[in-house]
Amino acid sequence: MFGLGGQELLIILAIVTVLFGAKKLPQLGSSLAKGITNFKSGINDEKKEKELDAPEA
Repeated sequence: MFGLGGQELLIILAIVTVLFGAKKLPQLGSSLAKGITNFKSGINDEKKEKELDAPEA
C-alpha cells in the first residue's frame, strides 16, 4: 500500500491524533468514508452514462 510500512503508518496515525484529537477521529473517518463512497458512485454513474450514450456498431 503506497510503500508504507507498519512504523510509518503508526507515525502518521499519531500525528493525525495529535492534530485532530481522539474525539474527532471517528467523525473524520466517517466523513472520509462518505466522500469515498460518493466519489465511487459518481464514477460508476459516469461509466453507465457513457455506455448508454455510446453508438452501437
